[in-house]
Amino acid sequence: MTIDAGTGDGRAVLAAAAREPATLVLGLDANAASMAEASRRAARPARKGGRSNAGFIVASAEAAPAELRGLANLVTVRFPWGSLLRGVVGRDAAVAAGLASLVAAGGRIELLVAPVERDGLDGVPTSAEALVTGAASAFRPQGFRIECTGQPAAAEIRALGSTWARRLDRPATLIRLVRG
Repeated sequence: MTIDAGTGDGRAVLAAAAREPATLVLGLDANAASMAEASRRAARPARKGGRSNAGFIVASAEAAPAELRGLANLVTVRFPWGSLLRGVVGRDAAVAAGLASLVAAGGRIELLVAPVERDGLDGVPTSAEALVTGAASAFRPQGFRIECTGQPAAAEIRALGSTWARRLDRPATLIRLVRG
């Protein structure tokens, strides 16, 4: 199972479900309205592009449903904002703990973050090195370690299928963490 936390419009969930039809892909976001269209599209019959392996859950990262704890092989967080961004870079322990609670033993968290100075995000790091350090400190208490980091190419980012990925105009940092 894959969970896309902070999924926004849910397009990334639909794209992942299409790429991996044998994997259940869930979008998690506190804003139900943002996911409504993707949820309707997923519920269509398969012959009309529906994705029976895609679903959407209204919840924040820090209050994810208990039924999902420890089930995801992969939790993705792509281009987070607000409290979700603060959580993945070590500024909100409750968010990091909530995300970590979703991951199965040996599972991974994959972060794709892209804050820049002009965003005016008080206290949120913007350099790749500081983002990696922040993520490591956020998830270390839950038993995670950095597996790899890097800066994905623009084509790799666009292939994710999200609206943000298609219009990104700044460098992004990939941080992959593994439990155990």
